[in-house]
Order: sequence, then structure tokens, then C-alpha cells
Amino acid sequence: MSSQSVVASPSTLSHAGQLDPAFATQGKSQVYFAGSLSSIAHDVAIDSQDRLLVAAKVGTPGGSRFGLARLLEDGSADLAFGNQGSVIGQFQQGFEAMATRVRVLPDERILVVGLHYENTHFTLPALALFDPQGCPVQDFGDNGRCIVRLPGNLSHGMRDAWLPPGVPGAEACDVDVQADGRILLMANHHFERADHAGLLIRLNPDGSLDSTFNGRGFVIVRHLLMNTWLSSLKIQCDGRILVGGSINLPGEGLLARYRADGSLDTHFAVDGFMSFEARGHSAQVNRIVQQDNGDVQCFGSSREPMRCLALKVHINGRPDSHCNGGQPQLLEIANNGCQWTAAQAQPDGSVVVAGATIGGVEADFLLGRYSPDGQLDPDFGDGNGWVRTRLGRSLDTATSVAVQRDGNIVVGGYSLDGHYRAIVARYLA
Repeated sequence: MSSQSVVASPSTLSHAGQLDPAFATQGKSQVYFAGSLSSIAHDVAIDSQDRLLVAAKVGTPGGSRFGLARLLEDGSADLAFGNQGSVIGQFQQGFEAMATRVRVLPDERILVVGLHYENTHFTLPALALFDPQGCPVQDFGDNGRCIVRLPGNLSHGMRDAWLPPGVPGAEACDVDVQADGRILLMANHHFERADHAGLLIRLNPDGSLDSTFNGRGFVIVRHLLMNTWLSSLKIQCDGRILVGGSINLPGEGLLARYRADGSLDTHFAVDGFMSFEARGHSAQVNRIVQQDNGDVQCFGSSREPMRCLALKVHINGRPDSHCNGGQPQLLEIANNGCQWTAAQAQPDGSVVVAGATIGGVEADFLLGRYSPDGQLDPDFGDGNGWVRTRLGRSLDTATSVAVQRDGNIVVGGYSLDGHYRAIVARYLA
């Protein structure tokens, strides 16, 4: 497929998309993890009291750990949570770890999903469950923690030591939770360095493997025997499961859909899979959202050059010809590249997206908004639908986005100033 490219220049902030001066320090809050040397926020969620939950990779004198912090609505640390507002932990004593996702369950318990570092080469998907005070839920997994080990080491992933933090790469793990409390995990397995496939894994609410899912608790996702890489997972309202990523490292963007029992939904696109290029370039899907009418929107990037990518798809897996002629939209913001890494659908059908420009000191937070028709919203930013924010003197990268009840937009990520520091910023809607 080809695509039309939109070239834009940095804008002067207008009201919609401006940093909220009432939040923390002029709209920005550094997330505190007691005793840490560094921290990188990978995800942010909002609980019923509009408090912010932040999942992170935390550097300590003993190596990397998963981090979970809670901020009050105004951006200050919630000192009643964990140890001075945060929890730092391991999925198994003696091993390093990181957190990639956080979800607030209907009963206000907090699910953290991340990676257990088995050794210097391999990772395993892992989870931890906490009560609203930040204490482990003892009847989940092993004293509140669970490492997913599949037969034949199928849940082994590759530890990624060279990609910049926050850039979608080998250390990918996503999660969604069904209405009945069962947990769906997305991960990737490396048979060899250049031979890998995606994994869909379902767990029972207590963390045990759900053997009713595909008859063994997991599904191997691979398209046409090609290298298949997954980055995103979304449970539809009807229970069917969407996954997104790429094939061929990446050669083409990829969407696939599975039924709730783990079987491939062959009525989606072509035999359950849809792949696409972006104006003749490689493509990567980093995040999937679904509208109330069932339409799907994909966000990620093209490669070589790297540009922010958006694609609107009907519920049947066919591109929406009324949005950019059914082709991916590319947005060029910086000379060195840019990408969308996170997205959240809004009740009015619009979608808020976050990401970053690429390239050392040129790396800045990006925040944008797309209208229900799939086009950039001219009422956001300075008429161009996006804003670019430089937080510090060096590398700034946004990795996650969430929206509070009043519509204000919270973006999580990190800033480099000597050490990586987890940052949360809030923007006006």
C-alpha cells in the first residue's frame, strides 16, 4: 500500500494541547522511586479517584526492578501508597525485572505486567497484583507475583540491550483483561535471533494458565511462516482479540484477530490477517484502539524514514477508503524521525496519541489528537492536530497516554538529564 505524507513544523501551543500549569511544576512531574538510580515510565493508568498509576523500569544499585508509583490528581506523590508513594520489586528474588503495563481492575486492585530477566539473554512475561495500598495480593500467583513459563521455553523472549529505552523493540509485552477477570498477555518468542513469532497467553484471575484457551493456554501468532512481531493487544467489546505489530522485522504492519476461544477469526481481513506497507516503506503497528462502531485505528510508524503512522480499518479488517483513501497517513515532524507509541480512544470517537521525535537532543514528547473520521484534529495544537514538548536539555520520550475524567491528558515517559528519570506531564484538552 502507499500513503500520503503530511509535512509539518513545530507549533506554538494553543489552549488544547498546552501543558496544564495547575499540574505539579508547570505541567510536569518527576516520578519518585525511593532509593532508585534511574527510572523510565512505560505506562500510566488512572483509577476511580483520578489518581495516576505509573509502571516503570527502575534502576537500583542491585540492577533493574519493576516500579509502580501512584500520584495524586495534582501530580504530587501519594505518600499513602507503598513506600513513600511507590513500590519497587522483582518478580522473583535474585533476578532483574521491569514493568511495561499497569491496569486498574474493577475492584481497584492494581495489575502490573512486565518482564522477568531470566539471564543476560532471555526474558519471560511476568505479572504482579497489588491492593489499593500497594501491598501484594497473596492469593495471586506466588505471593502476589507470577512468571509465565510455557512448555518448550516458548515464553522466552530476547533481552534487548541496544535499543534506546521506550522505543518499541524486543522487550515488548502487553496486557488486557476480560470482563470475567481472565488476563490476556501478548509476548514474543525468539526461536533464533532472526526467527521469532508472537504469543497470545491467557491466565485465570489467580494467575494460573487457562487451559481452555486454544486447548493449551496460548496461541502462537505467525503470518505466512514469516517472522512475526507483536507490539499491541486489544480485546474488542464482543470478546474477540486484536493483535498488532509487524512481519519481517518489520517489513509490513500487521493486524490479526482471534476469537475468544483462541481460534483465528478467518472472517477478519484475509484469513484472519491484514498486512500493509506505508508508501512503499516498512511499517510497524505500536498501538490499537477500537471505536464504539467497531472501527479500528492503528498507530505506529513507518521505517526508513521513520514517520508517525495512522491507519483506519473497518471492523471486518478492510481499510476505510473514506479516510486517506484507505492508505496509511504519515506525519513528518522532525528530520531524524518520529513515531506514535501510545493511543487512547475517547467517548466522542476521537483518539489521543502520544510518541516522540527521534534523535538525541532532538527527541521530544509528541502529543496529538485524531478526529473520529481518522484525520488530525485541527482544534488541537495550533491548528495542526499535534504539539511537541521539550522537557529537558536532552532526550525526552513519551511512552504512554491516559485521559482523566475532566478530559485533561496525562502523558508518561522519561527525560535524560544525567540519568533517565520517569516523567508525567499533563496537557489541557
